[in-house]
Amino acid sequence: MSEQDLDKLDPAERLKYDSNYLRGTIEQGLADRATGAIPEDDTKLLKFHGSYQQDDRDLRAERQKQKLEPAYSFMIRVRMPGGVCTPDQWLALDDVATRHANGTLRLTTRQTFQYHGVLKHDLKETMRGINASLLDTIAACGDVNRNVLASSNPYQSALHGHVYEWSKRISEHLLPRTRAYHEIWLDGEKYAGGESVDEEPLYGRRYMPRKFKIAVAVPPTNDVDVFAHDLGFIAIENDDGTLAGFNVTVGGGMGMTHGEPATYPRLASPMGFCTPDQVLDVAWQVAAVQRDWGDRVNRKHARLKYTIDDNGVDAFRAEVEKRAGITLEEARPYVFESNADRYGWVDGIDGRGHFTLFVENGRIRDTDDRQLMTALREIAKVHDGEFRLTCNQNVIIAGVADGDREKIEDILREHGIDPHADLSAVRRSSMACVAFPTCGLAMAESERYLPALIDKLEAIMAANGLRDDAIVVRMTGCPNGCARPYLGEIGFVGKAIGKYNLYLGAGFRGERLNKLYRENIGEAQILAELEPLIADYAAAREDGEPFGDFVIRAGYIAATREGRDFHD
Repeated sequence: MSEQDLDKLDPAERLKYDSNYLRGTIEQGLADRATGAIPEDDTKLLKFHGSYQQDDRDLRAERQKQKLEPAYSFMIRVRMPGGVCTPDQWLALDDVATRHANGTLRLTTRQTFQYHGVLKHDLKETMRGINASLLDTIAACGDVNRNVLASSNPYQSALHGHVYEWSKRISEHLLPRTRAYHEIWLDGEKYAGGESVDEEPLYGRRYMPRKFKIAVAVPPTNDVDVFAHDLGFIAIENDDGTLAGFNVTVGGGMGMTHGEPATYPRLASPMGFCTPDQVLDVAWQVAAVQRDWGDRVNRKHARLKYTIDDNGVDAFRAEVEKRAGITLEEARPYVFESNADRYGWVDGIDGRGHFTLFVENGRIRDTDDRQLMTALREIAKVHDGEFRLTCNQNVIIAGVADGDREKIEDILREHGIDPHADLSAVRRSSMACVAFPTCGLAMAESERYLPALIDKLEAIMAANGLRDDAIVVRMTGCPNGCARPYLGEIGFVGKAIGKYNLYLGAGFRGERLNKLYRENIGEAQILAELEPLIADYAAAREDGEPFGDFVIRAGYIAATREGRDFHD
């Protein structure tokens, strides 16, 4: 590509092209002890290695007054396809969090762990500690395919097991090939002369136009929110329980920008059906077409969702089929019933029990009355199964022998955690992003605030006889959509400190977006708006009717049929 051509594109394109396959000057920045930060260009490249530079926004103003640089630290995200780790890996990750991060583990909505509060001088050792556990952070962020999601419990059925294996195969198949990660973090051997001879057969020197996300779902549960992803695979079962193949969906994505109607969330469109032997080719070619067709001039228009809307699903499918040398079949029928987790004990086909533990907003930490971090550490020391993270920010203690169930529950109780706590359905169906104090994009609180708001919503629900009725509630501190707020039957998106846009009407099964109901409102107005709505729902809903469907049928909000209709 010529210099002139590069200059016509978004500056990120030149940065990637000139980075020597994601090396940049990251190593030099890490060695500079005069600052807690690394250079701005390298912060963008660092994302491809699984880390974001952040600063403590609670301290920002005071440090500015004292003429100090911001309190810089780094977030690190683990790549863990399907959300599975062993007890030994759990203990290793716990140790890293205790020694190098802020003493907590954060379960993300993408079925993996995040660390917060890692200082620059600990960054390399943290990466090495993760790698020593046989996990890594490669491509956990950046303009590449990120952590591949899969329905949470592969022991629920044989089909679930196959889907988990496919999530791992897809992840490995689409990994970047650059040696930069190994050189920078693991002291891998450098190439002679210092110039890379890497090749990126999928990504090239410019990688993807924007991030790329994949999820694999097993009906009837849409726990991965498959339609929120650039590429989705929906498992289709044969009559004998074996895997027939996958329905393929393309063009999902949650992010948008306040005040810019040309940006919008979108749910993925069906593209066809592929057999198991076609999966890797389909994944590769969908990414390759997006690599070539995606907008590299305007990053706000660079996700696959806009490529699909600009070109149409039929044209995109035809190009994928041409490059893969296959013809996709038409999508096959399936049914989703919900996008929630199943809590408590579930018996698996492996003859063992699997315990799903609610973790509010995914934060694993110790408090005075509830030592969740310690409890899970102690469980990992005696557990001979696995841990499985869910896309709803919960953890499954998986593969527990019948005789060990009581031992697991006793450990939880000893640390202040009731394994069978009578939590309301609305709390168990809530989810929030991190937001303040570490996220640089946050406009309002999310993780730290949502539990208190749920307290008030619980009271309204209980007063109307709805304590055991689930309503999907999602909150984010900005419009980028990390907690998938546009799939909340009630969605809150931060607009300013203490102010949120209120969205209503998403589908209970993750099959419909919500729509803006009230803009830029605080807690008092939020409750004033929701209280009569919930009361009306309790009085006038039809049998089995979800809240998101009710508010549309009752005329409170119009249904969003397509992403382009989101702002109408």
